[in-house]
Amino acid sequence: MIIAIDGPSGAGKSTLGKALARRLGYQYIDSGAVYRAVASLALDRGVSPSDETAVAALARNASITLEGDPEHLRVLLNGADVTERIRRPDASRASSVVATLPNVRAEVVEKLRAMSKAGGVVMDGRDIGTCVFPNAEVKLFLNASVEMRTLRRWKEERERGRDVSVDQVRCEIEERDARDRARTATPLIKADDAIEIDASDLDIDALVERALEIIKGRQLD
Repeated sequence: MIIAIDGPSGAGKSTLGKALARRLGYQYIDSGAVYRAVASLALDRGVSPSDETAVAALARNASITLEGDPEHLRVLLNGADVTERIRRPDASRASSVVATLPNVRAEVVEKLRAMSKAGGVVMDGRDIGTCVFPNAEVKLFLNASVEMRTLRRWKEERERGRDVSVDQVRCEIEERDARDRARTATPLIKADDAIEIDASDLDIDALVERALEIIKGRQLD
């Protein structure tokens, strides 16, 4: 099966995706890591993240692979380990820009589909169920309040060593939400056949069990 998890920034998509992949023995693919890899490549090559033609060419010619188990995923860009590089603030900002560019998204979608050829995949992102895998057997749309998403992302940033305030993280999330929903190329929307889960008041164990119930139900259909 292919399990698609979409939703806004900070909703807990990657946490859920990793947990499901581990429980099911599936491959976990973080689509955001691929966009971040493209963004970091553009920055390191001196290419503006908003230069659609140039960034799309970089994405087309780049070799991007994900290796390791879900909890220890390594991102290789043209053979170099960029796992830490793509999580830096400049790469995060740039990725939110390149992800709005239609031609860049088209290149990344092809890479994501190629990574998933063997099946047995859990993939999270913002357009997985609507664009990357519109025929995915299971589509989940994970949502949560802005307050909860802000707190989760703030904790993640602090754990990575970034000195940032809660207010700053909230502003970043709200700006990212606006860009994701307003972009012309596959905006962030819930697929018609996706099941929405509000994770605002769910801990990870309850969230995983809810998702597994949905998956098992689809397996029986």
